[in-house]
Amino acid sequence: MSRSFDCADPDARAEGIAAAAAAIAEGHLVVLPTDTVYGIGADAFSADAVADLLMAKGRGRNMPVPVLIGSVRTLDGIAAQIPDIARDLVAAFWPGALTVICHQQPSLMWDLGDARGTVAVRMPLHEVALELLRATGPLAVSSANQSGQEPATTAADAELQLGDWVQVYLEAGPTTDSQPSSIVDVTGERPRLLRAGAVSAEDLRSIAADLEVVE
Repeated sequence: MSRSFDCADPDARAEGIAAAAAAIAEGHLVVLPTDTVYGIGADAFSADAVADLLMAKGRGRNMPVPVLIGSVRTLDGIAAQIPDIARDLVAAFWPGALTVICHQQPSLMWDLGDARGTVAVRMPLHEVALELLRATGPLAVSSANQSGQEPATTAADAELQLGDWVQVYLEAGPTTDSQPSSIVDVTGERPRLLRAGAVSAEDLRSIAADLEVVE
């Protein structure tokens, strides 16, 4: 049975964060607001929970699930061989709408899909999301919609698509920016912009002058 919490109310927000953290710990799915669109989240270290997330979305393993973190310091715990330019980009745009694809720490036992030894990481600029992430640790999070459908800009929109797949919905009102995050791959010799999004190529090049834009 799904539950929804209005995070505009301080008491409901506190109750919702606690309920969402408990749901994550039990291997269930939650919907949370971010600074781009609403996301559907699972414990990043639970293969079963991530598999449920992919099933809820109707999405295949060929599209690995990104990871959201609540602190920049967490990046070093899940990513390896992080180049200086990646740290410069993170310093400039986190928390915010930039996802960086890094080599994952080889010791991590997780299954985010066919990621081929990489992990896509972001720290969102949204207090509710950050509060939840600080309670749970890293979450595997994808946009809260069925694959091929419009991304959800409210938790209510997400519930119409995902229903009882999700145990807890955190409603924080409409998102202010429906653009997805920009995705930069920093695993090669030079950074590559794989998806243009809320952070423009021009802004990214102000930090990474040799950024390659993949058409």
